[in-house]
Amino acid sequence: MYKGHRIGVVVTAYDEADFVGTVIETVPDFVDRIYAVDDRSPDDSWAVIQDVAARINADADSEPALALADGGDSRRVVPIRHEENRGYGAAVKTGYRRAAADGMDVVAVMNGDGQMDPDILDRIIDPVVEGEADYAKGNRLLHPEDREGMSTFRFVGNAMLTGLSKFASGYWTIGDPQNGYTAISRETIEQLELDEITDRYGFLNHILTHLNVYERRVADVSMPAVYGDEESSIRYVPFVRFVSLLLLRSFLWRVKTRYVVQRFHPATVFYGAGTAGLAGGTAGFGGSLVRSLRGKDGFTGVIASFVAIVLGLIALGTAIWLDADENEDLEVTRYDYRRREGDVDEAPTPDQSME
Repeated sequence: MYKGHRIGVVVTAYDEADFVGTVIETVPDFVDRIYAVDDRSPDDSWAVIQDVAARINADADSEPALALADGGDSRRVVPIRHEENRGYGAAVKTGYRRAAADGMDVVAVMNGDGQMDPDILDRIIDPVVEGEADYAKGNRLLHPEDREGMSTFRFVGNAMLTGLSKFASGYWTIGDPQNGYTAISRETIEQLELDEITDRYGFLNHILTHLNVYERRVADVSMPAVYGDEESSIRYVPFVRFVSLLLLRSFLWRVKTRYVVQRFHPATVFYGAGTAGLAGGTAGFGGSLVRSLRGKDGFTGVIASFVAIVLGLIALGTAIWLDADENEDLEVTRYDYRRREGDVDEAPTPDQSME
């Protein structure tokens, strides 16, 4: 128990035999249950999970049994294995469903690669436990000190996906969308249509869009980047291509659902006008410029295209402003622990940061 709440942690594993055992063993004592989900790893991850679970559960036999939905057995670690490889998102969703069924109040996710410091788990779950947010996630981009462990390649890629995710999700002040150190309330798990969220690595981006459509509050929690000897199983070029298309579809679905189907919002008009102006102006500018340089009558077209681009940018900026204003109440940004601990000169106090 933590502050009167039952806490579950989902540990996801795919080819993490060297790390997943340590991750499970170092989960803080205040966590009631650990759901170790192996996504049909080809290595020994499943054997490691079973061994660690057996050892920890044997030690837990003398503890009072939890009154949970599965009968209230005293297991602290629940090993779960997919029959086939389904993807990172599927592993998280499997853990979510089991934890919600067991009556966990807050469910965190710690990947089995050892990149998530168990000592700051309380930071991640605090916004949800305290009722400030329905979903909380780590952010490694808030301070230069936190980014020291992140390569330039990772930082640039993460920054690009952050920008795209802001459009798609509607959470304009939330960053580092690829950060999988998260926490979510049971009520939110039960409200989301989990089957509609991708099973693949784009899950972290996609769930933000779904949270926005359901108007759930999201908190950003500052944390340092941690990288060790683990090797990522992600192939970055196909990943970026897949996630970019996923975010485009997510953006269109969010705008249609929230701003057309649920209720009309003027951001829809400005998004449409901005897109049309930029697309039409850009398409016409090139051809008109070539004709003008060849001495043909293309100067008027250049001016018209330029005006269309400018008007498109103005319309797009207006749409973003309206969108951000609409979603401001869904963003919780006061969980900046570096500022809380005084690591930043002239930092505001916790009370000031809420103003």
